[in-house]
Amino acid sequence: MKNVKEFVAAELKGLEKGFIATPASRQQLEAFAKANGGSMDIVLMQMAIQFGAKLALENVQEALEFGEPLSK
Repeated sequence: MKNVKEFVAAELKGLEKGFIATPASRQQLEAFAKANGGSMDIVLMQMAIQFGAKLALENVQEALEFGEPLSK
């Protein structure tokens, strides 16, 4: 269990240090999408992918902390 928690923590930390920023919230992602006006779509796509990965890792991390099953 400790190895899984360490893995999740390391992956979350890695998302903070990427070339393209991982949005901290859905609101930040939506604000970028609105502000870019159709340009830099590749950046927006990567931000969305990284935000999805962040949410998934946070859900796993939360389930591990509370001893919940990972599937419902």
